Amino acid sequence: MIRIAVANQKGGVGKTTSAINLATALAAIGWGVLLVDLDPQGNASTGLGVSQSQRNQTSYDVLMGEAALGDAAIATRIPNLSVLPATVDLSGAEVELVDADQRAHRLKAALDAAPAGKWDVAIIDCPPSLGLLTVNGLVAAHSLLVPLQCEFFALEGLSQLLQTFERIRATYNPGLSMLGVVLTMYDRRNRLTELVAEDVRACLGDAVFTTVIPRNVRLSEAPSHGLPALIYDHRCSGSEAYMALAREVVARLPKVKVAA
Repeated sequence: MIRIAVANQKGGVGKTTSAINLATALAAIGWGVLLVDLDPQGNASTGLGVSQSQRNQTSYDVLMGEAALGDAAIATRIPNLSVLPATVDLSGAEVELVDADQRAHRLKAALDAAPAGKWDVAIIDCPPSLGLLTVNGLVAAHSLLVPLQCEFFALEGLSQLLQTFERIRATYNPGLSMLGVVLTMYDRRNRLTELVAEDVRACLGDAVFTTVIPRNVRLSEAPSHGLPALIYDHRCSGSEAYMALAREVVARLPKVKVAA
C-alpha cells in the first residue's frame, strides 16, 4: 500500500481539501483508498460525510493500540474510499504518547498490520503543526505532498517543513521522498500570487506540480454538505484542478495493483 502524507504546519492552506479531493479522484479511477484523518479537528471525516455518531473507533484508538485499523476504518458513500475518522480526543495523543514505546511509529505499525489487499493507497491528512501526530504521519508515509498557499508567509513555513522532512529522513524514515508541492488558493488577478509561484518554482523546480488549485467558492462550500468538491460540483474550476492534480500524482507514483 502506497502511503502519502499531506502536510503543512500552516493552517488554512487547503491541506484537508487537497487530501479529500485527491483521495476521491484516486477512488474514482478504481483504486482502493484509505483517508487517514490525523487532525483532531476531524475536518477530513466531516468533509466525507462521517457524523460524530459514526466515529466509534478513531485514529486516536488506533494510535493508542486500542483498536485495529481494519476495524476502525469506515466505508464512505464514495465507492472504493474509506476513512479512518478523527475526533477531538486525538488532541490528547500528543501528551499521552510522550513516554510511550515507539511513539513515532504507531501509525506505521497500524498501516503495516492493515488487511492485505484492502487498500492500494493511504492518504494521511496531518494536522497543521509539526508535533507528534505529524511525525507519525511522516514516519508512516512513503512520500510527502505539500499544499502551499500562494502568499508570502507560506514560503517561511515551507522552509520549516522541509527541515522537518530532512530530520525525519535522517532519523526515522530514510525512504521518505518528496512527492511534490501543490500551489493552492491561486488567484491570477493577484500579482503577488504569481510572484510567490515563480519563487517556489525557481527554488524547487520539478518538485512543484504543474497544476495549481485556484481560489474557488465551490471548494469552500462542499465540506458543509459532507461531500468532496469532485462530487458536489465536478464541473467547477476547483474540481477540474484536483482531477488534473490526481493525474500528475498517479504519474509520479510507483505502479500498484488496482483494486477490483
